Amino acid sequence: MAKVARALISVSDKTGIVDLARGLAAAGVEILSTGGTAAAMREAGVPVVDVSTYTESPEVMDGRVKTLHPRVHGGLLMRDLDSDRAELASLGGKPIDLVVVNLYPFENTVARGAAHDEIIENIDIGGPSMVRSAAKNHARVTVVTDPADYAEVLAALEEGPSAALRARLAAKAFGHTAAYDGAIAGYLTSLEQDAEGKVRRAPFPGTLTLQLEKAYDVRYGENPHQKGAFYVERAAAVGSLARAESVGAGGKELSFNNLVDVDAALECVRELDRPGAVVVKHTNPCGVAVADTLEAAYVAAREADALSAFGGIVALNRAVDLATADRLAETFLECVIAPSYEPDALERLRKKSQLRLLALGELEAADAPMMTFKRVSGGLVVQDRDATARAEVSSGRVVTARAPSAEELAALELAWRVCKHVKSNAIVLAKGNVTVGVGAGQMSRVLAVEIAAQKAGELARGSVMASDAFFPFPDGVEAAAKAGVTAIAQPGGSKKDDDVIAAADRAGIAMIFTGVRHFRH
Repeated sequence: MAKVARALISVSDKTGIVDLARGLAAAGVEILSTGGTAAAMREAGVPVVDVSTYTESPEVMDGRVKTLHPRVHGGLLMRDLDSDRAELASLGGKPIDLVVVNLYPFENTVARGAAHDEIIENIDIGGPSMVRSAAKNHARVTVVTDPADYAEVLAALEEGPSAALRARLAAKAFGHTAAYDGAIAGYLTSLEQDAEGKVRRAPFPGTLTLQLEKAYDVRYGENPHQKGAFYVERAAAVGSLARAESVGAGGKELSFNNLVDVDAALECVRELDRPGAVVVKHTNPCGVAVADTLEAAYVAAREADALSAFGGIVALNRAVDLATADRLAETFLECVIAPSYEPDALERLRKKSQLRLLALGELEAADAPMMTFKRVSGGLVVQDRDATARAEVSSGRVVTARAPSAEELAALELAWRVCKHVKSNAIVLAKGNVTVGVGAGQMSRVLAVEIAAQKAGELARGSVMASDAFFPFPDGVEAAAKAGVTAIAQPGGSKKDDDVIAAADRAGIAMIFTGVRHFRH
């Protein structure tokens, strides 16, 4: 075990730092520090030595240079060798056994829209240098970059941090500096000049660094012979799947497919304003409904395609009450995700030992900005989030002789929002506040219409229809008319639009062109 005699502390985020310093001082550890960190410790009555006193070199250039000194980095990089100890002593330095550093808030400064000069000043130089020196020499030195690790380090002081702890914290530290450098590279390579010489940020940087941390291994990948893991963004948004908490009985771990399906359900349920439920199977919504109560919404969504709902994923946009929990318990489901669960509802659902329960706390907004990625051979294709489905029907252009009724318009709004989340080619039929038929992932649009109508059966008569892209020929509208569809929302833009509109008029169908396509590949 490596005993800690001397620590160097310099942090931007001062969460928990005074308690850590008090614990170190109580253990007889000498503390070196700088600037605001040293001031915070002195104010709390913790003895501290300024780094400038230790180095016998003043801070210069408004604090830009304060820890870049041989006595600091010699004290960090010194190996447990007599020759290294003698050379460090000849420099007037002493071994440093513990480094506690977190870096200037570069990403937060960028996120709040600060001026370029302020952003540049928040590029930390000394901090990453100390972290990297300490992490490289983790055979002797303990490096801490996350306040969440303070308690474990304090608990290890009596015997000295173990080699395993030092190695784990060093790996975490290099991840921290890698993410930091990636954020800086992303910002700087996103800057470009317009024709007038003004600098602006491009939406996609020249260098894209993805820093993800493994949350856990999954049971398997898409198939049992494939291995898999779930990685999360370091700064994942509240309300995202990455921040969801498992609150179930724990009978079975989530699989790769479970997570992909849960995310698909979650993305869809964000679209719903009233109490709503989404049932997903193989990433496609098979039933979606809104109602005055969550229980009624779930039952309607489940019964929209009860066969497909078996073994499905359910996303809800309100706290789960006991009445809804009782209904959820009636069907075999893989997973339920919701903002929260009332205590009696949670107790009821935990009796289903194989049912996974995820709580979000709150839902992230459907239009929250986000990049999306798809892996292709040798790289990624990247785009911003498709976050435009709201109000496109109500603001769309009526192109037929008949305009939709108020009831048809409300159903079209639901169908359109759901259609965005169905694999292309996508068709959704809705009636009132519930979907009644979904045609997903077909190679021809008319076939997607026929499948949706077949799913709906007699409920297709009097329903409305949403199509994620235009109809290339009138046959899709003709198939919808044959099934009894009364109103359609689609983007428009086909060379055959006039023929498609004429087919709708012949059938007495009201049609709205939204002007926006929602492919989902």
